[in-house]
Amino acid sequence: MAIVTISHEMGSGGPEIGTALAQRLGYRYVDQELISEAARRYGLLEEKLSHLDEAKPSLFERFDAETRRYITVIQTALFEFAEADNVVLMGRGGQWLLRGIPHVLRVRAMAPFDHRVKRLAKKMSGQMGEGANPRTVTDMVRRDDTEKSGRMRYLYEVDLRDSALYEVVINTEKLSTDAAVEVLSGLVRRPELATTQAGQQLVADRALASKVQVALATSPETRKYRITVEARQGVVTLEGTSNLEQAVDVARGVPGVVDVKTQQVEIPPIPPFVA
Repeated sequence: MAIVTISHEMGSGGPEIGTALAQRLGYRYVDQELISEAARRYGLLEEKLSHLDEAKPSLFERFDAETRRYITVIQTALFEFAEADNVVLMGRGGQWLLRGIPHVLRVRAMAPFDHRVKRLAKKMSGQMGEGANPRTVTDMVRRDDTEKSGRMRYLYEVDLRDSALYEVVINTEKLSTDAAVEVLSGLVRRPELATTQAGQQLVADRALASKVQVALATSPETRKYRITVEARQGVVTLEGTSNLEQAVDVARGVPGVVDVKTQQVEIPPIPPFVA
């Protein structure tokens, strides 16, 4: 069938839409499960994964090799769920990571700021059994908007609000959850979004490249180096400025890799100082 990615603003009802859509289509709904699965499979701390999943890394973390490893693990887990097809993926940059894949429907759920604050306050009041502090809710929504936007800009150099990242943008101030699900379920069944062998291969290629990235970020010989990885039908290409010999050995040990190629990137010389 298809893959649906949903990016959402806090208080816009994105998770409710995602859950109901998965139930309507008989798809797997993946949200926090993605983080738990990644932690279990790669033996990492779930608390650290959750932290890096929700916010952009701090200034110190940006230069930390371990942070790059954690972020790559989250991306790899997303690709692995996407490979299974028939899935609704919440957040995690899916709209960027799965760009250009024909059977992926990328959705953005949004609403005006004040509407989202009121909606979240009502939801929190029901959960706590007492009224939520309006100032606290307002700060939560504003902080979440800032963190999500900053994370996408740091990781992928894109604006989270750019409509070109999505096939569908839904304003939940006007459309109910049921209406949104009705629209999206109809689109998913369109022939344009039918899963093809070529589309599946694109997902598999990106999944394999991400697995190699995790291996490189984990190996003591290569984790300090920035190495770009591309994969096509099992053939992996590594691009970097140094340490590619060790990287080749690491990549060959990743299941699914049938061959490894390298492309050395030359560092341009520093021009002489001219007074």
